[in-house]
Amino acid sequence: MSIEDAIRARYEAIRGSLNEGLRRRWAAAEAQAAGYGGLTAVANATGLSIATIRKGMSELRTGAETQIDRIRRPGAGRKKIEEKRPEILRELEELVAPHTRGHPESPLRWTCKSTRKLAEELQARGHQVTDPVVGRMLRGLDYSLQANRKTREGLSHPDRNAQFLHINALVREYQRRGLPVVSVDAKKKELVGDFKNAGREWRKRGDPENVRTKDFPDKELGKALPYGVLDVFRNEGWVSVGMDHDTAEFAVESLRQWWVRMGRRAYPKASGLLVTADGGGSNGSRTRLWKLSLQQFADKTGLTISICHFPPGTSKWNKIEHRMFCHITENWRATPLVSRQVVVNLIANTTTRTGLKIRAALDEGKYETGIKVSDTDMAKLNIRRDPFHGDWNYMIMPRAHAE
Repeated sequence: MSIEDAIRARYEAIRGSLNEGLRRRWAAAEAQAAGYGGLTAVANATGLSIATIRKGMSELRTGAETQIDRIRRPGAGRKKIEEKRPEILRELEELVAPHTRGHPESPLRWTCKSTRKLAEELQARGHQVTDPVVGRMLRGLDYSLQANRKTREGLSHPDRNAQFLHINALVREYQRRGLPVVSVDAKKKELVGDFKNAGREWRKRGDPENVRTKDFPDKELGKALPYGVLDVFRNEGWVSVGMDHDTAEFAVESLRQWWVRMGRRAYPKASGLLVTADGGGSNGSRTRLWKLSLQQFADKTGLTISICHFPPGTSKWNKIEHRMFCHITENWRATPLVSRQVVVNLIANTTTRTGLKIRAALDEGKYETGIKVSDTDMAKLNIRRDPFHGDWNYMIMPRAHAE
């Protein structure tokens, strides 16, 4: 709850028992208690003018008598402008409606819809109104200041829904056959060192964790590159914490580590593996090194690896994002990642009430960037592309004679 919401709630609870004088003194006391910005916050929350609140502050300073000489009788005082000119509410709502910014006839087409701009436009229409009054009327119309919310994914691919249906059908088939299904992705790179980490944690009052003021990477510690593998059915995950580069070789090595350390024991009779992944990044659908590295993995393990990429712009639907990575972020909130081992320990100790278990380890390998995979190498892959979007859905089978 914001400070304005808290003040508004207290005001609504007692306003019926306050006369004019007590109302402005109560508002003045709230503004003083709130400190810097309190005057504006109280004005916004109560609808009282700043001049009225300042008058209350003056009365508190001078110690004026509690009884105020001039107490208005019910219904007295200046009428609100919306009572005298009801059409102003309709005109105001027309100005702030979402479609007006792009409407060719709107005077606010290319301007920020601040209370000052709205007041100026209403004044141009013949209404004597000020910024604070516009703010009060907007709140009365159930408007509030809102930030942008990231929900739209951009242009939707025409086969988006069909691809999700394809993935779901394949997942159910693998589940029926008792074969593993994993969701893979790279988590956001993290600075290693005594840097600020978002969030808050309980500490003794006045004893915050001290960290650096600037987020310049430590030359020795560098960054941590977590790459995760989530077993969708068992709710278990593996995270390799890389130190070098997030490449396709690193991604497949993380997948191999999951198989060696967790998957092979959980699925001793498995002959195949289904991997769901984003369409870009180190495990991108167009990345040749990703496919070559998967082929080498298939050759060594004897697994037939089926890959399904999510359609463009749908990375948030990747299960690993909302079933594993979000909990890791929550677990290390407000905790500086002072070393790579701290990163590993915080990841490995992440659990949920639904039973999520994660294992993690440091990957100290070096992964070269800019590796080119030739057409000849691609021709040697034992790959079978699905009739439906073979660029998103394909199967890599072990070669008879591993290279």
